[in-house]
Amino acid sequence: MEITSTLYEPALILTVRMDEASQNYFNVLRTQYFPPERNFLNAHLTMFHKLPDTPEVPAKLASVVGAPFTMQVTGLINLGAGVAFRIESEILKRLRSDLVILFIDDLSAQDRQGFRSHITVSNKTSAEIARKLLEELYSDFKPFEVRALGLDIWRYLGGPWEHIDFIAFR
Repeated sequence: MEITSTLYEPALILTVRMDEASQNYFNVLRTQYFPPERNFLNAHLTMFHKLPDTPEVPAKLASVVGAPFTMQVTGLINLGAGVAFRIESEILKRLRSDLVILFIDDLSAQDRQGFRSHITVSNKTSAEIARKLLEELYSDFKPFEVRALGLDIWRYLGGPWEHIDFIAFR
């Protein structure tokens, strides 16, 4: 019998699916500013980094989703080695709180921490490069809106992610 091992624990990642125009906008920035050798993913807004990889998860998630809603992009965040757009939405905060209650026994330490919703367009770079990018993006930044359409469930594959399911807001 062959024994295989992975360097990562199987887990599901939960992200918010945004409208196509917003997705394209953030993807272009991520392609432009994220180090290409580390950019395995499209731009995304992560709600949870590590949910259990079980068949029950999609049904649990579907039990709490509501209608599509608008999120506000209110500014930029210096991540130290990267830059992200700050996302604000009371509906998103409530949804995440509901999901925390639903998955409380399964949450990682990272997912139990406070939720700071954002979309990363640069990471794994130097502090100086991040600072310059932050200044560049802020030079013509104006707040705008993004439409939240549903939840995407992904399986973590040690770098890339595999799309598992989409739960549309109804």
